[in-house]
Amino acid sequence: MAVEKRNLSIFEKNLTLWVLLCIGAGIVLGKLAPEIAIKLDSLSVYQVSIPIAICLFFMMYPIMVKIDFGQIVKAVKTPKPVALTLFINWTIKPFTMFLIATLFLGHLLKGFLPGTEIIKTGQEVELWRSYISGTILLGVAPCTAMVLMWSYLARGNVAHALVMSAINSLAMLFLYAPLGGFLLGVNAMPIPWQTILLSVAIYVALPLVTGYLSRKWIITLKGLEWFNEKFLHWLTPVSIVALLATLVVLFSLKGEIIVANPFTILWIAIPLFIQTIFIFGLGYGLARLLRFSYHDAAPAAMIGASNHFEVAIATAAMLFGLSSGAALATVVGVLIEVPVMLMLVSICKRTCFLFQGCQLDLPWCRSADLLCEAKGE
Repeated sequence: MAVEKRNLSIFEKNLTLWVLLCIGAGIVLGKLAPEIAIKLDSLSVYQVSIPIAICLFFMMYPIMVKIDFGQIVKAVKTPKPVALTLFINWTIKPFTMFLIATLFLGHLLKGFLPGTEIIKTGQEVELWRSYISGTILLGVAPCTAMVLMWSYLARGNVAHALVMSAINSLAMLFLYAPLGGFLLGVNAMPIPWQTILLSVAIYVALPLVTGYLSRKWIITLKGLEWFNEKFLHWLTPVSIVALLATLVVLFSLKGEIIVANPFTILWIAIPLFIQTIFIFGLGYGLARLLRFSYHDAAPAAMIGASNHFEVAIATAAMLFGLSSGAALATVVGVLIEVPVMLMLVSICKRTCFLFQGCQLDLPWCRSADLLCEAKGE
């Protein structure tokens, strides 16, 4: 993979700060002007928000258009990273999420989560059980879109991340309902087929096809040099700006819920944070053990650590109701995901020298390369 040398924009240099400001702005907007949030929330198809879909398109398109689609063919020919993500996402992650959530919400923090609620089926359940149900729905929904953003920021192999996302999307269609149903202990868990299919089409397929066609057209019309030096230079900030806009819109929809349940959100966030770090560490460690290149290891670890929260929220609303504890838990998944994933992006870049083929133009990478040369490695 070619070395990527570029100066960071003001958004990338201070991305964590911008993210926190946009999350705060979204929460304040949702609290002070709930009518705006209600109007935005009404613009949805099969639980897929149209405003968020528009923001995510502009977040994904600049990433997709940069992909040399010959890299996708190479990614398909090296299946080990895909196999690793499938193994972690469907044989480990759902069960560790269930165990960690049960340990914290069902035992260690149970005293802080009193009360019961009437869920959509008319049953009365303890709130802590509802919160665990929401975490389970997050645990069985691996990320299929945002991981492309995290891979891009970590300077990983975005083409490989795209292949992983596509295969995980197909796996989710077949495994989400039975695995989620088993862990929830219900006989028949309804699966939001329309939500999954539409979200994959909007978040992944549409920007992919648009990126491929426009890349081909621009290079044919203007040449590769103009594409790389002019077009991409103008386009680079668009992904970050769209990410920040997405956060404002997303948290304006959930702002009132978050403000009304601050401590509950903190307790739910603890097992979700631990699960995210554990799954990332497991994927990253196994990638190192299997001798992946850094550019494949970063997306392989991140795709399991992040979640497809749109599907999780939609399923929680269908099963338990939009105001249920399970739905609240899925919202907490959204709240912590972006800051935590940005932290993991930073960890990846600072530890890239642990992997073969690390070609990031970063000071610690160059120092590690010199050290390896001195040792004759």
